[in-house]
Amino acid sequence: MLRDWAAFAETLSSGPLRDLRGGAPEVMKNFSAIAQSALKPEALDTKTKELIALAIGVAIRCDDCIAFHAKAAVTHGATREEVLETLGLAIYMGAGPSVMYASHAVEAFDQFAAKNATA
Repeated sequence: MLRDWAAFAETLSSGPLRDLRGGAPEVMKNFSAIAQSALKPEALDTKTKELIALAIGVAIRCDDCIAFHAKAAVTHGATREEVLETLGLAIYMGAGPSVMYASHAVEAFDQFAAKNATA
């Protein structure tokens, strides 16, 4: 085991996040309201939303997000097979957007280089 994810999530909740909630209570209260609203089951159930959040956590490389949303996926009844399928999409999306943004970076570089050459 590389990391004890339950201990990791608990450490975050009882330490840095608790401090943040105390230091910026209004911001954190509003963030919590956003989370509750986003996770409310409507067209998509909460389990599906937690799987999406887990995939986003992977795609943006957020260990803290992985800890909280993996736990929530379990809580909401996700199966290992559902998680593995979700992670396949996360891998795809983490790589695909990077390719697209790399093309933007090349274009930006080329434009700045051309402007610099004429100055």
